[in-house]
Amino acid sequence: MPPQAIVVTREEAGQKLLQFLARRFALPQAMLHRWIRSGQVRRNGGRCKPFDRLEMGDEVRVPPFAASMSERADVGPVSASSDAVRNVPDAAASRPAPSRHDRDGHDAMQPSRQRRPKADTSLQPARPLPPVVAETPDLFIFDKPAGLAVHPGTGHTDSLTTRLAQHFAKAPFMPTPAHRLDRDTSGLLLVARSYAMLRTLHEAFASHDALVKEYLAWVAGCWQPAAPVTLHDRLSKGAEASGFERVASDDEGAEAACTVRCLLREQHRSLLLVTLHTGRTHQIRVQLSRRGHPLLGDRKYGGPPRMGGFLLHAVRLCLPSGVVHTLLPRWAGNDALPQGFILPEPLGPVPASAIHADSACPCPRAPSDRDEGPDRGEADTDTVTEGRDA
Repeated sequence: MPPQAIVVTREEAGQKLLQFLARRFALPQAMLHRWIRSGQVRRNGGRCKPFDRLEMGDEVRVPPFAASMSERADVGPVSASSDAVRNVPDAAASRPAPSRHDRDGHDAMQPSRQRRPKADTSLQPARPLPPVVAETPDLFIFDKPAGLAVHPGTGHTDSLTTRLAQHFAKAPFMPTPAHRLDRDTSGLLLVARSYAMLRTLHEAFASHDALVKEYLAWVAGCWQPAAPVTLHDRLSKGAEASGFERVASDDEGAEAACTVRCLLREQHRSLLLVTLHTGRTHQIRVQLSRRGHPLLGDRKYGGPPRMGGFLLHAVRLCLPSGVVHTLLPRWAGNDALPQGFILPEPLGPVPASAIHADSACPCPRAPSDRDEGPDRGEADTDTVTEGRDA
């Protein structure tokens, strides 16, 4: 069997060679490294290195047994379009596929780490994707509903990524979320349709000022500051006795900053607009709770009970291109937004120096959890809580 040559598509361009192979084949990285090192993987007919960046149209040759090994892992390789994969005659075509006792053949028998969620191969139809707010050839913006996790986790297998794997099982590059939202957080979610867009979004998130994310939240208590207030904390991740993730304030934790504006005050609750400057796990939930204003329904961080989980919605995204996307929440009943509600203009980017400078914070930091003693709030009843942004 002759070696297989795969042509790099536009969506895949920009990846490192090792990333490209890991997405195409569900095989251990150590094996892929050996193939590259030994010359069994070639780029445009020549030797290559694991971290070479690929360009659109590059031809990557892989061993003829790569596909069958990936199939044994019960995940299967990602198929490209018929004109992007072809057989190339080569002197190495006579090389027999390795036996179970060969080094590579032995590795292929071992469980491999999946590079993408395994698509459901049952006869049941794929679960629907969330509504698409906007799309380009390189980007989806989804309206993620509360209750749908971004990634699968303990106690649940349904997630946005598993649904994407079902709908885009044959795509050269599976659409990939560029950030996370907690399972009970609703609203705008960016999903890259190409590696170049994924990298662009990650760089924008890392710069703190190139991409603005804003959230609406109903919190307990009457928020007092009339002007925007920037909150600063240091947060670190830990685990509860039950094993669920929990974030706490820690002097050695990562810097977390957000700016809060109060849009509506009532006697026992307030509607806040929160602009994130960093993207820490559970950041909004923890920072507001530490000021005595936990989200309504967020029992993990001391919020009053509420049917249906907490009320946090990713309402606006200001992209590096200057395009702004806004999506108001469809909260109902007493939680619905007032009739004629108008979202204020975004605050705009905040310099990194202001994010990390304590003097930029109009209110003092909350005291460390080490000074408060153990949390004695109500136990969390969520199956899993995940995400980096809220």
